[in-house]
Amino acid sequence: MKKKLYTVSQIADMLSVSKQTVRNWDTSGKLKSIRHPDNDYRLYAAKDVLALDKDGVLSNTLAPVKEAPVRQYKILELFAGAGGLALGLEKAGLSSIMLNEIDKYACRTLRKNRPNWNVVESDVKDINFKPYQGKVDVITGGFPCQSFSYAGKKLGLEDARGTLFYEFARAVKEVKPLLCVGENVRGLLKHDNGNTMQNMIYVLEEIGYRVLPPRVLKAIFHKVPQKRERLLIVGIRADLQINYEFPRKHLEQYNLKDALQAGRLFDSEVPNSPGMAYSKRKKEILEYIPQGGYWKDL
Repeated sequence: MKKKLYTVSQIADMLSVSKQTVRNWDTSGKLKSIRHPDNDYRLYAAKDVLALDKDGVLSNTLAPVKEAPVRQYKILELFAGAGGLALGLEKAGLSSIMLNEIDKYACRTLRKNRPNWNVVESDVKDINFKPYQGKVDVITGGFPCQSFSYAGKKLGLEDARGTLFYEFARAVKEVKPLLCVGENVRGLLKHDNGNTMQNMIYVLEEIGYRVLPPRVLKAIFHKVPQKRERLLIVGIRADLQINYEFPRKHLEQYNLKDALQAGRLFDSEVPNSPGMAYSKRKKEILEYIPQGGYWKDL
């Protein structure tokens, strides 16, 4: 590992605890710090961080063993947006057979960046997914979070009608893929006191999927220079014996400099860009103010 020492904030992020918890560990002797010679900040050795990793989610920076896929796996994505999730899956070796999105501007972006993708611009409620059965291995989607209740009746899928999660589950039921992967914000775990998440799991189980415990992943621990958190819900078709493992965290972290300049992440630098140009009106204001004028005089 290139980096040997970590700050209180970094330890808190790595282990998904508060900074105060890290300080408490330090005070109690559970975690031993050293002091930075210039600013006296607390720093921690990587080996001590790993010792606190009870869930085994941290790893070193060694690349995982890659195995050649037995065939080309296909994905169908709902609520595709501008294609962020689909691009990640493409880089992982999967190919998109269809992407659905209702926003016309997002669809234009998808078609511009990937002319070969089958982009279906429509309301998901209007799509019949049955023709894709037997042709799709994975269904993905970042469905919006909407609560629904069984009202004590445990109606399952039917009770989720009217929500966009229902459309996601309906697609899974009609296509019967090997896996389904739902992506959402961390807040879904506590939405409606956790009932929304439990109801979603129940629905996926009802339609024949074994749902793994939902996991929040932080992009910064997966070689992405961004502190973005996303909740992943993975369902495996119940008739399959598939062992799924979430990706392990990497202790090495990257920053904006790594994203823009050649080095640890990329071989080439991001090209210069003129950026967003000011409108004619704003340019006039910016040129007038330094001369002693006031913008309301314009």
